[in-house]
Amino acid sequence: MRTIASSASRVRGGDPADLRISYARLLEFLFKQSHVLLVAVAAEERLGFLVMLDDLPDEVTGAPQAFVAYMAVEPNARRLRVASALLERAEQLAREKGLPSIALMVTEENRAARELYARTGFVTERRLLAKIL
Repeated sequence: MRTIASSASRVRGGDPADLRISYARLLEFLFKQSHVLLVAVAAEERLGFLVMLDDLPDEVTGAPQAFVAYMAVEPNARRLRVASALLERAEQLAREKGLPSIALMVTEENRAARELYARTGFVTERRLLAKIL
């Protein structure tokens, strides 16, 4: 919950109360689907987590894929390779399940996350465009 604001774009913004509701709705949806939940722990402290859907075909091609629906790292654990380790494990599990690709979405303003994804081999496949009316 502490990291949900990093998912909101400056284009549309987001009221903190609305973001909390959306986050709760997302988790409710995710946990009703086939998924993998990874939790990074060190010295009995939770440092971050990743939720990956493993039965969500690509919406355009219908091809099977793993989809990282949400990943968060505690602010005090950032830059400690927690996100990299979570992604690495998610990729390993996706391969074991025979999934040919892994996908995710990231907010354009989240430069650190975009750089991490680029370093780990993710490429931009599509873009979501928005216009305020």
